[in-house]
Amino acid sequence: SPKFFWGTDSAPHPTGAKESACGCAGVYTAHAAVELYAEAFDSVGALDKLDSFCSEYGAEHYGFERNTRMITLEKTPWTVPSSYDFGDEHGTVTPLRAGKEVLWKIVE
Repeated sequence: SPKFFWGTDSAPHPTGAKESACGCAGVYTAHAAVELYAEAFDSVGALDKLDSFCSEYGAEHYGFERNTRMITLEKTPWTVPSSYDFGDEHGTVTPLRAGKEVLWKIVE
């Protein structure tokens, strides 16, 4: 449905701020957002709807021109790093699925 379109709530708080008594809310997903959406759509047999969800419906909703750039996804598992550097003074950020597999990968 065009009423639903791409969005993330990626929250790249430093690992130390997440793993504390009053940790910051949210999950860091920017490292694999497209791939995670591909996994979700594939799991319900709806890969044919992924392109419109990611690149058409949001632009139409906001009255923007559609992006004409393309990416290619391939069903090739890869392991998410346990962390990513988060700037010199912040240390690291722990991504969603740290150390685990994501089933789809951007190949170009």
